[in-house]
Amino acid sequence: MMRNYLKIHSPWAQLGLFFGLLAGGLTLASVIGGAILVTKGAVMGHESLDLNDPRLTGALKFIQGLSTVIIFGLPALVYARLTFREDPVYFLGFRKAEKNSFYLLAIALLLFSFPVEGWLGQLNKGIHLAPWMIKMEEDADKQIDVFLRVNSPVDVYINLFLIALLPAVCEEACFRGALQRILIHAFKSPWAGIIATGIFFSAFHMQFQGFLPRMFLGILLGLIYWYSGSLWVSIGAHFFYNGVQVAAISFYPKLIHENPSVPLYTALISLVIVVGLLSVMRRQSGTTYSRVYEPENGKEYDEFTR
Repeated sequence: MMRNYLKIHSPWAQLGLFFGLLAGGLTLASVIGGAILVTKGAVMGHESLDLNDPRLTGALKFIQGLSTVIIFGLPALVYARLTFREDPVYFLGFRKAEKNSFYLLAIALLLFSFPVEGWLGQLNKGIHLAPWMIKMEEDADKQIDVFLRVNSPVDVYINLFLIALLPAVCEEACFRGALQRILIHAFKSPWAGIIATGIFFSAFHMQFQGFLPRMFLGILLGLIYWYSGSLWVSIGAHFFYNGVQVAAISFYPKLIHENPSVPLYTALISLVIVVGLLSVMRRQSGTTYSRVYEPENGKEYDEFTR
């Protein structure tokens, strides 16, 4: 008889739990962040923050890192703890990939996806957005500009940790490990769950001028996780993607405000390579919906349900 490893069987009940935890994380991070700023003498209200104040900049960096853990990492871990009867970290996706080749394939996939994402960014710029959306984007760009200023080599390492590594680990646990698993089960379709997660992943960042490329990135990361069966693979790819951008912006700050022009033919070549690499991953993968969610003949597969 198949061992029951779930405490919460319904994917919709899991989804309700997950969104509740996400809301709790957002609230907690806002309260803690606000309290830290008050202790630094900041008057609450974004317009009053002097981003050029070194003391405030240090506090904002600390809040950024802490918020990443509280908003993304903590809800994912609590969800796993409440949903799975044993080994919640394993079921969340922190397990070895089926094949070591997936690690290199995932990085190559995101490397060759840059032109497509650049072209999607250009397309996104042509979409009319509400003034409040544009204002949010401008405020986010100002903060990123301050965060990524490099005064010494140490600043680069700090930025890589706060803006590349920490988000890669926590966001993958949250969006791919928890939300994508839930939505694939709810829709009974890997593609539907992966695309829906990619849309939510992009929308949650509240940076609408980059919505399309971030959604595309979310879908690619979702496919990487699905085919490899390991969050470590998608985390490595996510860190590579973030790290390249952090390093580039650290030394060429204008990239925050400028989208490099990408010809359509370059984007198409990039897309062909991306599809080819995804096909290679799919052929090497043993992941199927039934294998993950509907073990046959009462047997549980070690890679997914031990």
